[in-house]
Amino acid sequence: MSFEEILAKITLWFFKSGIKILLILFLAFLFNRFFQILLKRIIIKKIKNGIKEEIKKKRIGTLVSALGGTLRFIIWITAILIILPEFGIEITPILASLGIAGLAIGMAASSTISDFISGFFIILEGQIFVGDKVKIGQIEGEVIDFNLRRTVIKDEKGFLHFIPNSQIKIVSKKIK
Repeated sequence: MSFEEILAKITLWFFKSGIKILLILFLAFLFNRFFQILLKRIIIKKIKNGIKEEIKKKRIGTLVSALGGTLRFIIWITAILIILPEFGIEITPILASLGIAGLAIGMAASSTISDFISGFFIILEGQIFVGDKVKIGQIEGEVIDFNLRRTVIKDEKGFLHFIPNSQIKIVSKKIK
């Protein structure tokens, strides 16, 4: 096959599939931006005005981080599944396999699912936020990251402690 034939095939593929792939990626990027902004506005609107501004900012930051990450994951996985057929990959068997695997993983990973559910309720109840000084079990320090699955605390010695949310039974929080 000559260089011109290869170039012609690549050009044909680009105009047939490449532009579509770029458009899907661009739209996924736009959807991600739009929904992140929309999510932040909804959260800001729903957070009660009666609480201190510092607590309000922490709650907004924590909710946007946790829910925004989940939303971002869903958008990009969907974009990838839409793009795969452009490379000649049939997604029907992949989706069927993911459904079966999801069921098996769901049964095997019940503790992870428990982490997500616990994280959701921690957010919903406003128990802890990024930046809070807390004591969880024997670990005391500042919450530096929080998502639906785990909480990260930095103690006064600089150690990071990664705590699965389902393991959080009692939280002591220093109120300023």
